[in-house]
Amino acid sequence: MKKHILSSILLFIPFIIFAQTNLKGMIMDKNNPENNLGVSGASVHWLDTNVGAVTNEKGWFTIPYKTEYKKLVVSYIGYKTDTITIKNLKPIHHFITPEGDLEEITIKSKKSATFKSFLTTANVFTVNAEELLKAACCNLAESFETNPSIDVSFSDALTGTKQIQMLGLTSPYLLITQENIPSVRGASQAFGLTFTPGTWVESIQITKGAGSVVNGYESISGQINAELVKPGSDAKFFLNAYSSINGRLELNTHFNQKVTDKWQTGLYVHGNYRGEKFDKNGDNFLDAPLSNQINVMNRWQYTDAEKGWVSFINVRYLNDEKQTGEINFNPETDKGTTNAWGSEIDTKRFETSAKLGYVFPELPFQSIGFQLAYSNHQQDSYFGLNGYDITHESVYSNIIFNSIIGDTRNKFKTGISYTYDNYDELVNTNDYSRVENSVGAFFEYAFDNLENFSLTAGLRIDTHNLLGTFVTPRLHLRYVPWEKGVFRASVGRGKRSANIFAENQQLFASSRQINIDNVGGNIYGLNPEIAWNYGVSYLQKFNFLEKKGDITFDFYRTDFSNQVVVDWEDPQAVSFYDLDGKSVANSFQVEVNYELAERFNLRTAYKYFDVSTDFKSGNLQKPIQPKNRFFANLSFDTEAKENGSQWKFDVTFNNIGKQRLPNTASNPTQYQLQAFSDSYQLLNSQITKVFSDKFEMYAGAENLTNVQQKNPILASDNPFGSNFDTTIVYSPIFGRAVYAGLRFKIQ
Repeated sequence: MKKHILSSILLFIPFIIFAQTNLKGMIMDKNNPENNLGVSGASVHWLDTNVGAVTNEKGWFTIPYKTEYKKLVVSYIGYKTDTITIKNLKPIHHFITPEGDLEEITIKSKKSATFKSFLTTANVFTVNAEELLKAACCNLAESFETNPSIDVSFSDALTGTKQIQMLGLTSPYLLITQENIPSVRGASQAFGLTFTPGTWVESIQITKGAGSVVNGYESISGQINAELVKPGSDAKFFLNAYSSINGRLELNTHFNQKVTDKWQTGLYVHGNYRGEKFDKNGDNFLDAPLSNQINVMNRWQYTDAEKGWVSFINVRYLNDEKQTGEINFNPETDKGTTNAWGSEIDTKRFETSAKLGYVFPELPFQSIGFQLAYSNHQQDSYFGLNGYDITHESVYSNIIFNSIIGDTRNKFKTGISYTYDNYDELVNTNDYSRVENSVGAFFEYAFDNLENFSLTAGLRIDTHNLLGTFVTPRLHLRYVPWEKGVFRASVGRGKRSANIFAENQQLFASSRQINIDNVGGNIYGLNPEIAWNYGVSYLQKFNFLEKKGDITFDFYRTDFSNQVVVDWEDPQAVSFYDLDGKSVANSFQVEVNYELAERFNLRTAYKYFDVSTDFKSGNLQKPIQPKNRFFANLSFDTEAKENGSQWKFDVTFNNIGKQRLPNTASNPTQYQLQAFSDSYQLLNSQITKVFSDKFEMYAGAENLTNVQQKNPILASDNPFGSNFDTTIVYSPIFGRAVYAGLRFKIQ
């Protein structure tokens, strides 16, 4: 027996020896401890030898090892050279530190305005600040004009509010976060995207399909996360002024100050105003609302890289006022009467949040983070004779622990979360107040073989006072079959409570009767929405005629187990009821990005949507949803001179296919619409002149083709009659809009 054991050990000795002839490790940037970012291109070599290696895209290296090698030297341009003592073959994780004096080193590079990562397991598309500057981008809702992954549309003919869709589904099915804290949800669903000014946004990460279980259970079609500018990296002073011929005036100012070596603070002030009345189509209704908004945020940043602490504290207050309706409507005399039809939407919102992150100094792959947010959203509004008031008080907290299992090829995140939502909601005289709260725990495992395969598998369990106890699984896979190609797949489940009034406020601006089929559910008498999302994606980078490009194919399917159907096929009513049958959303997209010439880029995409639901009247395609869309964007900029001076040009084209319109056959002939809208084309353009690193001016136009929907308001001649409807909007109302602005900053 002893001989057998001894022979087995001797048999495996060669394998053990050869398995341990390489040392692996990861080199990271000490300036980014929170994100554990690997440094690509760093050099490592054994002291007094010619044996060396270079880190890959993720910061990993593999270097041959011998027992006589004791000292490993790490070097990278602009960073201090370190010598590490190696005592065993356990994978190392080492932070490199920037040099203290870099005055004589100047590094210039052009940061990509958009970025599709080969390395992330999920299908993530990043939009940087430079891309946001290609359009007016006055707020987050308008920051997707040059991005084919998000579709932008108008929700009604009164407020002019832009709504977004992804994978053929509206924004309530997206998880919209601000620095990974849920932000646009509940009472803020209709207008919340307009409450984040574009200049406050540093970057946007768009995740298609099932999101991460770390951020909650509500995501169904994807996630949009907005990263705000940081006091530590933003300019000391920034000014942006904007004016448009549609009467819109905006002013943004940023003030950033370094308080101590570790504390920075920023004060961000946004104001917009529209006081001019427009009625270009002659229907006696305002084409765009009168509006006034003041938005102030104070942001604090604490960084202690040596000890591993990073923290952000935000406090924000917003006051937003809108007035729309007939041209001669005067709220002081006409509110609540039939003298003239009008609407006012007054919103006050206060929110505060804190994020605290700690990276263990001796274990850079291990960290713990805490998120806490509170918001109070109060909206007082009326639409003609319909009143809608809602106050939403919300608390969100999340604690996340990150570490590894064995080595950094096997990572995990785990933690617990708590949410509280108090809705005080009044629809005319009906009180729909409720309280929701939940406690959840999650675990997410990520594997990466450092070469061609990675996966992220997550599971969370939540106990909700109205939705019950349920499990949310999510899975993402990534595989690299050959050079410059990556295949991704995902599947996941989402569950949410539908806020039927807050999400469909445009329906109040009509004469429709509101019907709710009470089936005994806990929210409005309805059951929660549950859906599975499945998706596959393939990205291939290529070189053609010595120019770089990439092509992406995406297919996603959302299959609802239950959905709160919003049925407005009866022009005199809108009905909310639980799904009885099937509801699916199929989305296909092919996108090509190509560098036509130096500094001259093309982005183009074709999208096909097949979104259908079983209504009580039968299976129908989703109304006001084009099956076919084509997108193209051309951008060019001249080479920047030493003082930063350059020109930038940008043109965006959209072809929107025909859309099925809600049934209006029972209306009088003059108020009937055709079954489908006509297709139309939109063209936007902007020119920016950068005079220096401090000052630039821009001018542009939206809807250069001057597309205008005819008769966007049904029965505008009789707004208090039974056929009045402002909700069937499928194309722009205002027409061509020219704008101009300037930006000034002091670093």
